[in-house]
Amino acid sequence: MTTATDSYVRSELGEFSSVVCFKAVIVGVEDTLGPDGAAVVFTRAGKVRGRDLVASLNLTGSNVPVEQLAGLLNQAIGRDGTRLAAVHRAYYEGENVVIETQDTVCSAGEPQGSDRKCTFTLGAVWGALEAVTGNTYLGEHTESVLRGGTSDKFVFSPL
Repeated sequence: MTTATDSYVRSELGEFSSVVCFKAVIVGVEDTLGPDGAAVVFTRAGKVRGRDLVASLNLTGSNVPVEQLAGLLNQAIGRDGTRLAAVHRAYYEGENVVIETQDTVCSAGEPQGSDRKCTFTLGAVWGALEAVTGNTYLGEHTESVLRGGTSDKFVFSPL
């Protein structure tokens, strides 16, 4: 795995780029592949990112309690990390794992009522969850801040 410490980091601009540019990539891929094709691509890319993130934190297979996962993910991808999303809660709802996020890069700049799904963010959280637990899940974006929700809620059902 390549990390920022052993790979090229831009000397003038650093490692971060704008949400506007990332959203342009999303829209361009959607225009090329259609919304469903783009969703598959971004969810899978997110899963790879989440898995690699967990590996870089030495948490692969650690089985960290789900309730502690939000704090760990938030440090890595929240305000003090890459700023992909703020991860606020992780908990069980029956046998499902629920992870609540806010300020996702996917929802940024979207108007209220938009049907935008947080595919990359869902994938990143999904990949991280599977890497930590060693279990396989089916992930779904069930609630959105764009459609009246208090968070972007991701529900993971065990397979």
